[in-house]
Amino acid sequence: MAISKSVNNNKKNRQHHHHQCYISVPSEIINSLSSNSLQSLLISPKKASKTGSFSRLKLLKNPKTWFLFLFLSGFLLMAKMWYNFDRFLPNPCGISPQKESSSLIPNGVVNSERKVEEMNDFWKQPDGFGYKPCLDFSEEYKKSSVEILKDRTKYLVVVVSGGMNQQRNQIVDAVVIARILGAALVVPILQVNVIWGDESEFSDIFDVEHFKEALADDVRIISSLPSNHLMSRPVEEKHTPLHVSPQWIRARYLKRMRREGVLLLRGLDSRLSKDLPSDLQKLRCKVAFHALRFSPPIRELGNKLTERIRSKGPYLALHLRMEKDVWVRTGCLPGLSPEYDEIIYKERKSRPELLTSRSNMTYHDRKLAGLCPLNALEVTRLLKALGVPKTGQIFWAGGKPLGGSEALSPLVTEFPNFYNKEDLGFAQELEPFAKKASIMAAIDYIVSENSDVFMASHGGNMGHAIQGHRAYLGHKKTITPNKRQMLSYFLKTSLHETEFNKIILDLHRDSMGQPELRTSKVGRDVTKFPIPECMRNDSSY
Repeated sequence: MAISKSVNNNKKNRQHHHHQCYISVPSEIINSLSSNSLQSLLISPKKASKTGSFSRLKLLKNPKTWFLFLFLSGFLLMAKMWYNFDRFLPNPCGISPQKESSSLIPNGVVNSERKVEEMNDFWKQPDGFGYKPCLDFSEEYKKSSVEILKDRTKYLVVVVSGGMNQQRNQIVDAVVIARILGAALVVPILQVNVIWGDESEFSDIFDVEHFKEALADDVRIISSLPSNHLMSRPVEEKHTPLHVSPQWIRARYLKRMRREGVLLLRGLDSRLSKDLPSDLQKLRCKVAFHALRFSPPIRELGNKLTERIRSKGPYLALHLRMEKDVWVRTGCLPGLSPEYDEIIYKERKSRPELLTSRSNMTYHDRKLAGLCPLNALEVTRLLKALGVPKTGQIFWAGGKPLGGSEALSPLVTEFPNFYNKEDLGFAQELEPFAKKASIMAAIDYIVSENSDVFMASHGGNMGHAIQGHRAYLGHKKTITPNKRQMLSYFLKTSLHETEFNKIILDLHRDSMGQPELRTSKVGRDVTKFPIPECMRNDSSY
């Protein structure tokens, strides 16, 4: 819709009964008007005359005029109703979610095999109950933005660590902390990843200019410190406690920041509270779903791979957590063979600091508590029970699994159309990013986010980020394995497959990506559960 603002004339014009106003008109109609027609709409009405008054009176008495008026009123009413209820329109608050793919469904003839696949119940999407993105910041937030954006005395420098998705989370919180402090944010520095040896910079992974522009009304983003601060020694905070509040941040940093001008923060993972005032939660969503857009080369390749797999039909994206370090950190075993279990035991014994799960629990207890990643056999049984067709396309994301291709054999045997980015991409396309783990993770993110259905075999930053992103884009189907309740049935060997499948399907009927309130549980991340702060439906107003 092409919309222009109403204009109120000054007092003098009102005395002469001259009113200028504009109405909302569909852009298709505007495009169909000639330049002369448009010009006639924009010319100010001339001074009223007696002849003009007589003509207008005659026009009002003409039945055709009233018929035309009623027709136009009905048309505008229908247009308004269509605008309110079309689920594919942008959200009701005027800011559209950032999609990594501009065209998720390629042009071309859809073959009969694909039509059959699309009819399968597994590909049906959940009811989103009309929820759409809505970042309606308060008037107080908008007012304070003016002073915050003018400020030239406070600067925040952050160093973010971990893998790409962990860095993403920290960048989101860095922007919010900058807003809390009323400071300008220097484009975040990505710490060199020791595990993968990745030296990628922010601009290698994300679109810097888009990042700045998207947040131009919220936080001033600068590429580097101004010259008068380059030689100054910043206030450095290395050990920020977990889940701190905005009040804690202001009390801790603001006075020192005003004195020194620059604050340096490291390792922001989970430092900022998940329960923030509404405006700051909206800012989190704005950063995660709008500002953090991948760089053009990554988007281009990610979209190419998406179109290649989608050309064969709808597809499921699996995020598999079966790497060696995952088994070590979780205190779990891969279930491949005694030899591989021994490898994990030895690694965990030699490096006990890597164990992030509860050390007082046995592997069996962890497994039944739902704290372990699913292995390939368990994922296969789960997907079969949920109705994934044998010929369905599956894209799997993640690092190299412990045990290599042997670890994936149950999945490949049951679902032969099983691909990762190396299968879909040409060697010359992937070669520039071969030693860039963060960029490879970003490509996985794009193809997974674009999928018809997404499932992660274990929690983690990527699974959570994609779950929230897919919810924000309209609650695209996202399966959350109910590990705690289902795994006991996996151990019942006497259970017939038909009965097993029915039980597993029933356990997951409410775990398909349906809208879920963040506020139903304490400490939930708004970028994983964007309702109610960042999404609304008609009943929310």
